[in-house]
Amino acid sequence: QVHLVESGGDSVQAGGSLRLSCVVSGWPYRSACMGWFRQAPGKEREGVAHIDPDGNTAYADSVKGRFTISRDNAANILYLHMNELKREDTAMYYCAADPPPAPYCLTSGTSYFEFWGQGTQVTVSA
Repeated sequence: QVHLVESGGDSVQAGGSLRLSCVVSGWPYRSACMGWFRQAPGKEREGVAHIDPDGNTAYADSVKGRFTISRDNAANILYLHMNELKREDTAMYYCAADPPPAPYCLTSGTSYFEFWGQGTQVTVSA
């Protein structure tokens, strides 16, 4: 079965950095559309960053210039490098994946993705 497991979440001070990882196992496809989403208590889940099968990326305006999504295909790991963290970045972060074809990968919302991880908590203090 397909499994996505996130790790790296922690409690950090504003202005700090953190790297989240998502290990994918049991993936039977040649490529994947992948993304990072986050959800704060009482709010809806929102897209943070996406990366398509060709390596193209897209970011939410709120994190552009601070976060970087990348992947290591050989190791089946998706990363989210977060810099200059702000209090509003506090949320549960989820890794998601969808098999090809994925023509709308970079602009897709939560309903587009079939597979999800359990999430990892990121808390940013003042």
